[in-house]
Amino acid sequence: MFREMLRKKQQLSNEECIRILKEEKRGVLSVLGDDGYPYGMPMNHYYCEDDCKLYFHGGKRGHKIDAMKEHDKVSFCVYDKGFVRDGEWALNISSVIVFGRVEFIEDKETVYRISAELSHKFTHDEAYIEHELERSGPATLLFAINPEHISGKLVNEA
Repeated sequence: MFREMLRKKQQLSNEECIRILKEEKRGVLSVLGDDGYPYGMPMNHYYCEDDCKLYFHGGKRGHKIDAMKEHDKVSFCVYDKGFVRDGEWALNISSVIVFGRVEFIEDKETVYRISAELSHKFTHDEAYIEHELERSGPATLLFAINPEHISGKLVNEA
């Protein structure tokens, strides 16, 4: 169902893909939007090792939510900061793309727990996180991508 990577020498291991998904703070979520147009937006994410899902939170209404309710297949692309080899100018970037289906999470305890985990990627200020969850938690929609295919590669921009 999913295409094989053409440049297999550039392919990242599954472990390296998971590392990037865990460490990087944001990526681009792509959905099938209005009138069949692709719609991509930057999103913060949390990769949960316990269930191997990618989690996101946001508002309960809007283009993205309407699109995912209409078509549950999405993709999410993350890439790292890259590096330059000594004596070269070109950036080497590792990227990961996840294809999967969206699942909306309604259990309040899970919404708060995962939202806190996602927040820890940005701050360890527990008072701030608790305040934000109390203030925004009831209006937060949590959703997950259940991965069906994950692949990654290292690309040299030269």
